Formats: sequence, C-alpha cells, structure tokens
Amino acid sequence: MPMFNPADPAGPSFRGAIGERLSGFLDGACARLARISPALTPLGELARVFTAGGKRLRPAFCYWGHAAVAGQPTDPSPLVAAAASLDMMHVAILMHDDVIDDSSTRRGLAAVHRQIEAMHAEQAGSGDPAAFGRAGAILLGDLLAAWSDELIWESGFPPAMLTTAHPVLDDMRTEVNAGQFLDMAAEAGLTTGTDPIAVAERVVEFKTAKYTVTRPLQYGAALAGADQATLDALAELGSPLGRAFQLRDDLLGVFGDESLTGKPAGDDLREGKRTVLIAEAQTAAPQILGLLGRPLDEAELSRARALLVDCGARARVEARIAADGALARAALDRLAITDEGRTALAALIEACLVRDF
Repeated sequence: MPMFNPADPAGPSFRGAIGERLSGFLDGACARLARISPALTPLGELARVFTAGGKRLRPAFCYWGHAAVAGQPTDPSPLVAAAASLDMMHVAILMHDDVIDDSSTRRGLAAVHRQIEAMHAEQAGSGDPAAFGRAGAILLGDLLAAWSDELIWESGFPPAMLTTAHPVLDDMRTEVNAGQFLDMAAEAGLTTGTDPIAVAERVVEFKTAKYTVTRPLQYGAALAGADQATLDALAELGSPLGRAFQLRDDLLGVFGDESLTGKPAGDDLREGKRTVLIAEAQTAAPQILGLLGRPLDEAELSRARALLVDCGARARVEARIAADGALARAALDRLAITDEGRTALAALIEACLVRDF
C-alpha cells in the first residue's frame, strides 16, 4: 500500500484505501452473518452500500494526526485499518441518526430504515413495516459499531498501543451520544429558559466538533505515541475546526443543493433542528420557529431562507465559520509537527471550511 499525498490528504487514493479496507473487513463479517442465516444477507448488503462512500474526513484526521507526530509509516496498513474503523462507526451513528430524525434519505439513497421497511412490505411481512424498518436500522447500526471495534483490534497495531490510545475512542463515543441527546432535548423544547445559542453551541461541540475532528486527530496521534501536551494542542485546532464544519453543515441543510448534499433541501427545518443558525435567528425573526418541525412546500422553504438572510442569521454564521477557521489556522501554526502533517492538516482545514456537500 503506497503512502499518501499530504497536499491531497483525503483524495481519491486515500478514500480508495479506506474503502478497500472496509470492504475487506465486510467480506468476513458478511460471511459470518451468512453462516447464521440467509435472512441476514440484506443487512450485509446495506452495510456495504453505506460504507462505500463519503468524505472520509474522520479517517483522514486520524491518519494525518498520526503522520503529524511520527510521519507516514512505511507500512500504512495498520493505520489505514484503524482510521477506517472511524468511518464504520460514523455510518453506524448516521443510521441511528436517521431513525431519530425520521429522515428518508442519506447520501442520495433511501435511508437504511426506509429500505428495510420497503423490504418488509415487498415480502408481505406481518406487523408494521415502519417499525420493522426502524428496528432493523438500529440493529444494523449496533452491528457496525461493534465491527468498528473489531477492525481496530485486528488492525495490526501492537495491543499495548491500542490499549493506550483507546480512552480517546471511549471519550468520543460518550461525547457523540451525549451530544445527540442534547440535540433531541433542544428539539423537544426541554431546554426552555436556557440561551438557545449556548444550547446549540454545546450540541455542536459534543455531537460534531469533538467527534469529527478532535478525537480522530487525537486518536491517530495517540497511536503514534503522542504525549498529553500534543493531544491538548491538537484539541486547540480540532475544536474550532469541528465547530466550523458543523456550522457549514447547518447552512447546507437549509441553503444547500440536494443533488450534492444527498439530503432534501430544508431537511433540518423539517426535522426541527435547533441549530446555531436557527438560534441566531430566534430573537430577530421569531417567526422562523413556526417553520420548524413540519414538512415545508417550496414557498415556505423560500420564506424560511429569506427570513434567515434578512435577519442576518446567515451572515452571522458565516462570520462564525471565518472566525473559527482563523483559530484553527493559528493553532496549526503553533503545533510542533512534521512537515507532511502540517501540509495535510492545512489542506483539511480548508476542505472543512469551504465545501458544498
């Protein structure tokens, strides 16, 4: 397996290597399912489909966090496997997230619970097809979460090194689930009386910033033997960059092109997401709250977008992204890391800040 280009840190060759490792792991995992029962074949097929694409950002931060400390390894296979495990965990979380949000699509495809629901209906199964679909997606997500840990332990890293680094993953898993619950609580109005911007910022920090950037960076670095001071310095980059990544996602959830994002335009509004974008609009344009948590026709979606622009919420979120990007770049400047690590992280910063999907 060749080493990767730090100037294109999540480019086709890197994404391809991650995809190949996931596919190879799933060959064995799906064979185990087949030995249990042929009825499990659809779960394996869905696992393959939904782990086959994506931006591979979490694996990239893991890989280049390691390279920033120790350089690229002569044999990158163990590091690629450990990095790939983060994408398997990510897909597990997306499956659960789509059930929680009752989302119908993911990456331009019918969401997993919708596909399992359709399978139930096509085969004239008994009971409620929607309930069957939700339960199936939860169980497949659980399987992928378990398999992500298996992939780590069979990666080829010395067990002692994996044990030393594993607390970073423990923190990540706790934080992302905590952030998800905080997100649900905000949507349900269970944070009444609390500053909505502060609530949204806390959700961003734990549901996305740490999970997408900080912990993958730290995990890769920990696998390279980084000390605590280095891990803390990486967090100074990861936290603002992860926030900026999610804020960009919030804008795309309302203003994005669904042919690029893979989700219907305005989905965040339909789901009632209390994002920083919405929190920024609440005081100046409280009528935005009446457009949350229900289907919107094109006229209503246009009205919501106009409200977010006219009250200045969109501009304030763009300003937040720019400010957090500046913090991430400054943190990178302070890091004592390898040249290829610096090049790769600089490119990843820009990829997170400026994107349309």
